[in-house]
Amino acid sequence: MGRNKMLIDRLNIWQKIGLYIATFLFLLFILMPFIEMLRVSLRPMSHLMTAEFSWWSKDFSLQAYRDMWVTVPLLGRYIFNSVFIALAVTLATMIVVVPGAYAYARLEFPFKALSLGGFLAVNMFTGAVLLIPLYRVLRTLGLLNTYWAMIIPGVAFLIPTGIWLLRSYLEKIPRELEEAAYVDGASRLYTLRRVVIPLATPGLIVVATSVFIGAYAQQFLFAITFNNKREFQPLPAGLFEFVGYQDTTWNEMMAAALTGVLPVLLFFLFLQKYLVAGLTAGAVKE
Repeated sequence: MGRNKMLIDRLNIWQKIGLYIATFLFLLFILMPFIEMLRVSLRPMSHLMTAEFSWWSKDFSLQAYRDMWVTVPLLGRYIFNSVFIALAVTLATMIVVVPGAYAYARLEFPFKALSLGGFLAVNMFTGAVLLIPLYRVLRTLGLLNTYWAMIIPGVAFLIPTGIWLLRSYLEKIPRELEEAAYVDGASRLYTLRRVVIPLATPGLIVVATSVFIGAYAQQFLFAITFNNKREFQPLPAGLFEFVGYQDTTWNEMMAAALTGVLPVLLFFLFLQKYLVAGLTAGAVKE
């Protein structure tokens, strides 16, 4: 943070103004969908379809945030399922990613480059391409209509991305630290646990956050394909219950979507300082 402040201090007044304007416009562009969701969630349905548009209105209220629990009684369960599935996928993925990324960063073995290229090839395929074979595998294993039907495919798709991200971070850790531990008689597993992982904590948090985002984003496709039980459905699939035969309660749907984002937002706020440290690590050459 100190280095960034020094770089900003070197700019003249017009360069600073241009930087702040560009930052404001970028943030506005990123936040615009959430601002619109909030605006829709605060207005009654009778006023949503009018041609009049305004950022602020006298009819704003929190009624939709109260009604959504009545319209969809299982909404709380759907939010819990989304968070639980994303956390389970993240935990299972990181258990595989940490030793896998360390092996690719430090060890030499046959077909190393080829397998890394294979990971990239896997990422080229979306989940929709493999839905039918995944469905048949999960049906054979008897895992349809369970949490595992969404956790296992999520882990399988996110492991390659996690290995690629964490491998590049581990390669920046000096080998001399590990060699010193070997001289003292430490095993490779002990060195990984006591030396490498503590040093790589910022990178681990960044990778885990990326995996969490991916797990949260891909729940809809897997849920509507591999799960027919409402008690196991995540929030993206549960939002469809606001769509009726005659109309759609858009304000309640937006209110539910924003409510479902809150656990993720709190998660990011809690890890903010670690994310900044991990993302900027190695950005400035010593």
